Amino acid sequence: MSIIEYSTEGHVAVITINRPEARNAVNGDVAQGIEAAIDQMEADDAVWLGILTGVPPVFSAGADLKEINAGRASAISTKRGGFAGFVSRDRTKPVIAAVDGPALAGGTEICLACDLIVASTSARFGIPEVKRCLVAAGGGLFRLPRKIPFNIAMELTLTGDPIDAERAHQLGLVNYLTEPGGALARAKELGRQIEANAPVAVRASRRVLLAAATADEATGWRLSGEAFNEVLSSEDNKEGLVAFIEKRPPNWSGR
Repeated sequence: MSIIEYSTEGHVAVITINRPEARNAVNGDVAQGIEAAIDQMEADDAVWLGILTGVPPVFSAGADLKEINAGRASAISTKRGGFAGFVSRDRTKPVIAAVDGPALAGGTEICLACDLIVASTSARFGIPEVKRCLVAAGGGLFRLPRKIPFNIAMELTLTGDPIDAERAHQLGLVNYLTEPGGALARAKELGRQIEANAPVAVRASRRVLLAAATADEATGWRLSGEAFNEVLSSEDNKEGLVAFIEKRPPNWSGR
């Protein structure tokens, strides 16, 4: 059994961290495996989005502290993807986090690097690094205050204490909440909703939204216009218009 499992369902790739004996903590093999899985997802034109999950009962405990204590901290990151081979990875396709069980420290940072989060009520989120004289260097310190109110992000950062899934959902960090064991199924359902749309337009819209989140309005207008022109010249744009006129579901090509 691979430490990172990769499978596809329709146009959706499912990437699973399979290291439950170590609470799905990120070591070198996990980081290399996730990076390879994202490479595979990005290279496959038949795959339009991904789901990232972990074998329950834990999504991921974050960095494997045994690796850090042994002086192998660099092994848990990759040059292109950063921590877990993922948190700073440049990609074009959306990824949904399906979280059953705690996602703490680097586990939360992996979720923050995803585009959407589906979590069960067994999930918890937090960046407890200060409790071990560490810093949440995998994106948590700047992504968390973009996702939830600043003062709550500050509290989580300084106390190191986690929040439960219900609170995370109330704050807007989690898109959908499920019963324990239901996160992956709900994430697949959400994936099917996205899969029904034109992948060219999904990728372009995602790109603009991410860039515009930290840009001024003028930049937002420019990026939106560029994306519109890009999509307008695609094969799928013509298919979408014809399908609407003919009152039938579109058959997307991804081009």
